[in-house]
Amino acid sequence: MIKGLIDWYLQSLDAGGYPLIALLMAIESSIVPLPSELVIPPAAMMAHKQGNLSMVGIVIAGAIGSWIGATAMYWASRLAGRPLVLRYGKYFFVPEHKVIAAELWANRFGSPGIFIARLLPVVRHLIGIPAGIVRMNYRLFSIFTLLGSSLWCAVLCWVGVMAGKDERLLRGELHRVTLWLVGALVVLGLMYYFLVHRFMRPRPESQNQENTKAE
Repeated sequence: MIKGLIDWYLQSLDAGGYPLIALLMAIESSIVPLPSELVIPPAAMMAHKQGNLSMVGIVIAGAIGSWIGATAMYWASRLAGRPLVLRYGKYFFVPEHKVIAAELWANRFGSPGIFIARLLPVVRHLIGIPAGIVRMNYRLFSIFTLLGSSLWCAVLCWVGVMAGKDERLLRGELHRVTLWLVGALVVLGLMYYFLVHRFMRPRPESQNQENTKAE
Protein backbone atom coordinates (compact mmCIF):
# COMPACT_ATOMS: atom_id res chain seq x y z
CA MET A 1 0.00 0.00 0.00
CA ILE A 2 2.82 2.37 0.90
CA LYS A 3 4.63 1.64 -2.34
CA GLY A 4 1.36 2.27 -4.21
CA LEU A 5 0.98 5.66 -2.53
CA ILE A 6 4.56 6.60 -3.33
CA ASP A 7 4.07 5.54 -6.97
CA TRP A 8 0.91 7.65 -7.17
CA TYR A 9 2.72 10.62 -5.66
CA LEU A 10 5.66 10.30 -8.04
CA GLN A 11 3.30 10.17 -11.02
CA SER A 12 1.51 13.29 -9.78
CA LEU A 13 4.85 14.93 -9.05
CA ASP A 14 5.98 14.37 -12.62
CA ALA A 15 3.14 16.62 -13.74
CA GLY A 16 2.83 18.95 -10.74
CA GLY A 17 6.52 19.60 -10.18
CA TYR A 18 7.61 22.29 -7.76
CA PRO A 19 4.12 23.82 -7.25
CA LEU A 20 2.86 20.44 -6.00
CA ILE A 21 5.76 20.18 -3.56
CA ALA A 22 5.07 23.70 -2.30
CA LEU A 23 1.35 22.95 -1.93
CA LEU A 24 1.92 19.75 0.04
CA MET A 25 4.49 21.41 2.31
CA ALA A 26 2.06 24.28 2.92
CA ILE A 27 -0.50 21.71 4.01
CA GLU A 28 2.16 20.01 6.17
CA SER A 29 2.85 23.30 7.96
CA SER A 30 -0.82 23.86 8.73
CA ILE A 31 -3.12 21.87 10.98
CA VAL A 32 -3.36 18.92 8.58
CA PRO A 33 -1.11 16.04 9.73
CA LEU A 34 0.74 15.44 6.43
CA PRO A 35 4.36 14.41 7.24
CA SER A 36 7.05 16.19 5.26
CA GLU A 37 8.93 12.88 5.32
CA LEU A 38 6.41 11.63 2.75
CA VAL A 39 6.77 14.69 0.52
CA ILE A 40 10.43 15.65 0.12
CA PRO A 41 12.36 12.32 0.07
CA PRO A 42 10.32 10.78 -2.80
CA ALA A 43 10.79 14.00 -4.79
CA ALA A 44 14.54 13.91 -4.13
CA MET A 45 14.63 10.24 -5.08
CA MET A 46 12.89 11.07 -8.35
CA ALA A 47 15.24 13.99 -9.03
CA HIS A 48 18.27 11.81 -8.39
CA LYS A 49 17.07 9.09 -10.76
CA GLN A 50 15.46 11.10 -13.55
CA GLY A 51 16.92 14.59 -13.28
CA ASN A 52 13.66 16.35 -14.14
CA LEU A 53 13.78 18.20 -10.81
CA SER A 54 16.75 19.75 -9.03
CA MET A 55 17.62 19.39 -5.35
CA VAL A 56 17.90 23.16 -5.00
CA GLY A 57 14.47 23.59 -6.57
CA ILE A 58 12.96 20.99 -4.23
CA VAL A 59 14.46 22.73 -1.18
CA ILE A 60 13.23 26.14 -2.31
CA ALA A 61 9.74 24.85 -3.13
CA GLY A 62 9.55 23.01 0.19
CA ALA A 63 10.74 26.03 2.18
CA ILE A 64 8.33 28.42 0.46
CA GLY A 65 5.46 26.00 0.94
CA SER A 66 6.33 25.60 4.63
CA TRP A 67 6.45 29.38 5.01
CA ILE A 68 3.03 29.78 3.36
CA GLY A 69 1.45 27.18 5.66
CA ALA A 70 3.15 28.58 8.76
CA THR A 71 2.11 32.11 7.79
CA ALA A 72 -1.50 31.01 7.51
CA MET A 73 -1.32 29.51 11.02
CA TYR A 74 0.42 32.62 12.36
CA TRP A 75 -2.14 35.11 11.10
CA ALA A 76 -5.14 32.91 11.87
CA SER A 77 -3.96 32.60 15.49
CA ARG A 78 -3.00 36.27 15.74
CA LEU A 79 -6.37 37.47 14.48
CA ALA A 80 -8.44 34.92 16.39
CA GLY A 81 -6.61 35.29 19.70
CA ARG A 82 -5.79 32.75 22.36
CA PRO A 83 -9.34 32.20 23.75
CA LEU A 84 -10.78 31.25 20.36
CA VAL A 85 -7.80 29.06 19.48
CA LEU A 86 -8.10 27.17 22.77
CA ARG A 87 -11.85 26.85 22.44
CA TYR A 88 -12.17 25.77 18.81
CA GLY A 89 -8.73 24.38 18.03
CA LYS A 90 -9.79 20.85 18.91
CA TYR A 91 -12.14 20.85 15.93
CA PHE A 92 -9.14 21.45 13.64
CA PHE A 93 -6.73 18.83 15.02
CA VAL A 94 -5.18 21.29 17.50
CA PRO A 95 -6.40 20.41 21.01
CA GLU A 96 -5.73 22.70 23.96
CA HIS A 97 -2.83 20.66 25.37
CA LYS A 98 -0.93 20.95 22.09
CA VAL A 99 -1.42 24.71 22.01
CA ILE A 100 -0.18 25.05 25.58
CA ALA A 101 2.81 22.81 24.85
CA ALA A 102 3.72 24.91 21.80
CA GLU A 103 3.38 28.08 23.90
CA LEU A 104 5.85 26.67 26.42
CA TRP A 105 8.29 26.02 23.61
CA ALA A 106 7.89 29.54 22.19
CA ASN A 107 8.27 31.15 25.63
CA ARG A 108 11.47 29.26 26.35
CA PHE A 109 13.23 29.79 23.04
CA GLY A 110 11.71 32.96 21.58
CA SER A 111 12.25 33.88 17.93
CA PRO A 112 15.28 31.57 17.41
CA GLY A 113 13.06 28.75 18.63
CA ILE A 114 11.16 29.04 15.34
CA PHE A 115 14.29 27.93 13.50
CA ILE A 116 14.79 24.97 15.84
CA ALA A 117 11.10 24.06 15.70
CA ARG A 118 11.20 23.70 11.91
CA LEU A 119 13.67 20.84 12.36
CA LEU A 120 11.66 18.87 14.90
CA PRO A 121 8.63 16.58 14.69
CA VAL A 122 5.25 17.53 16.20
CA VAL A 123 6.20 21.11 17.08
CA ARG A 124 6.93 21.92 13.41
CA HIS A 125 3.34 22.50 12.35
CA LEU A 126 2.25 23.97 15.69
CA ILE A 127 4.82 26.70 16.25
CA GLY A 128 2.95 29.27 14.15
CA ILE A 129 0.06 29.20 16.62
CA PRO A 130 1.83 30.56 19.73
CA ALA A 131 3.91 32.89 17.53
CA GLY A 132 0.68 34.45 16.27
CA ILE A 133 -0.96 34.53 19.69
CA VAL A 134 1.95 36.42 21.30
CA ARG A 135 2.21 38.65 18.19
CA MET A 136 5.82 37.72 17.49
CA ASN A 137 7.54 40.00 14.99
CA TYR A 138 6.33 38.64 11.66
CA ARG A 139 9.54 39.46 9.82
CA LEU A 140 11.63 37.47 12.31
CA PHE A 141 9.07 34.68 12.26
CA SER A 142 9.29 34.50 8.47
CA ILE A 143 13.09 34.59 8.38
CA PHE A 144 13.52 31.81 10.94
CA THR A 145 10.76 29.77 9.31
CA LEU A 146 12.42 29.97 5.89
CA LEU A 147 15.88 29.17 7.28
CA GLY A 148 14.71 26.22 9.37
CA SER A 149 12.48 24.86 6.62
CA SER A 150 15.29 25.10 4.06
CA LEU A 151 17.65 23.14 6.28
CA TRP A 152 14.99 20.51 7.04
CA CYS A 153 14.14 20.07 3.36
CA ALA A 154 17.84 19.74 2.55
CA VAL A 155 18.18 16.97 5.14
CA LEU A 156 15.13 15.18 3.72
CA CYS A 157 16.57 15.52 0.21
CA TRP A 158 19.71 13.76 1.39
CA VAL A 159 17.57 10.99 2.89
CA GLY A 160 15.73 10.67 -0.41
CA VAL A 161 18.97 10.35 -2.37
CA MET A 162 20.28 7.70 0.00
CA ALA A 163 17.01 5.78 -0.28
CA GLY A 164 17.17 6.11 -4.06
CA LYS A 165 20.47 4.23 -4.05
CA ASP A 166 18.82 1.23 -2.37
CA GLU A 167 17.86 -0.87 -5.40
CA ARG A 168 15.96 -3.43 -3.33
CA LEU A 169 13.87 -0.65 -1.82
CA LEU A 170 13.02 0.64 -5.29
CA ARG A 171 11.90 -2.83 -6.31
CA GLY A 172 9.40 -2.68 -3.46
CA GLU A 173 10.83 -5.50 -1.35
CA LEU A 174 8.73 -5.43 1.79
CA HIS A 175 11.54 -5.95 4.30
CA ARG A 176 13.51 -3.03 2.85
CA VAL A 177 10.49 -0.74 2.94
CA THR A 178 9.84 -1.80 6.53
CA LEU A 179 13.49 -1.24 7.46
CA TRP A 180 13.46 2.34 6.17
CA LEU A 181 10.13 3.09 7.86
CA VAL A 182 11.22 1.64 11.20
CA GLY A 183 14.49 3.55 11.03
CA ALA A 184 12.71 6.81 10.28
CA LEU A 185 10.22 6.27 13.13
CA VAL A 186 13.01 5.50 15.60
CA VAL A 187 14.98 8.62 14.65
CA LEU A 188 11.92 10.88 14.78
CA GLY A 189 10.81 9.34 18.06
CA LEU A 190 14.20 9.97 19.68
CA MET A 191 14.28 13.53 18.34
CA TYR A 192 10.81 14.17 19.71
CA TYR A 193 11.60 12.82 23.17
CA PHE A 194 15.01 14.38 23.72
CA LEU A 195 14.55 17.68 21.86
CA VAL A 196 10.82 18.39 22.11
CA HIS A 197 8.89 16.48 24.78
CA ARG A 198 11.04 17.62 27.70
CA PHE A 199 10.79 21.27 26.68
CA MET A 200 7.05 21.26 26.10
CA ARG A 201 6.14 20.39 29.67
CA PRO A 202 5.58 22.94 32.44
CA ARG A 203 8.54 23.43 34.77
CA PRO A 204 7.96 22.40 38.39
CA GLU A 205 8.33 25.99 39.58
CA SER A 206 5.73 27.14 37.05
CA GLN A 207 3.30 24.51 38.26
CA ASN A 208 3.86 25.58 41.86
CA GLN A 209 3.20 29.20 40.97
CA GLU A 210 -0.02 28.25 39.22
CA ASN A 211 -1.13 26.19 42.21
CA THR A 212 -0.32 29.08 44.56
CA LYS A 213 -2.37 31.48 42.44
CA ALA A 214 -5.26 29.03 42.38
CA GLU A 215 -5.21 28.82 46.17
